[in-house]
Amino acid sequence: MGKIVFFEDKNFQGQCYECSADCADLRTFFSRCNSIKVESGCWVLYERPNFTGYQYILSPGDYPDHQKWNGFNDSIKSCRSIKNVSSIDIRFYDKQDFGGQVAECFEDCPSVYDALKFQEFHSCVVMDGAWVLYEQPNYQGHQYFLERGEYPNYTDWGATSPAVGSFRMIKEL
Repeated sequence: MGKIVFFEDKNFQGQCYECSADCADLRTFFSRCNSIKVESGCWVLYERPNFTGYQYILSPGDYPDHQKWNGFNDSIKSCRSIKNVSSIDIRFYDKQDFGGQVAECFEDCPSVYDALKFQEFHSCVVMDGAWVLYEQPNYQGHQYFLERGEYPNYTDWGATSPAVGSFRMIKEL
């Protein structure tokens, strides 16, 4: 079980809220979030309630302001603990519904095009583990959290386009 502490102000100041379980609506505990301490576990944070909106994946550590977790603003409205961070295996397809060419991966990839010669992924299967996809190379841009399961279309992992620039496995440090 993980533990995360949200602070309303930067540098771990202001009202705080400790959380050790998934929470679909954090609005009753704080109105804004400007710093976070992840004491244990890995977490996915969402900009909106009910696990929707922009996603931010955090591992144990201190994040003194929202820019340290690549946040676009101070809005964190839901969160959940990431499970299954020990094994790794993901397959990407260049067509939706698992069609076309396939690339199976077992490690982080800072540049999808350089490593796999793909520019887009339309579907994927997470055989094991938990992963984060980034829309740009070098782990930049919007983040998309994927756990074990099938994603027949890029919209199933919350993306608005099939562009994936980089990805990495989520592992507890």
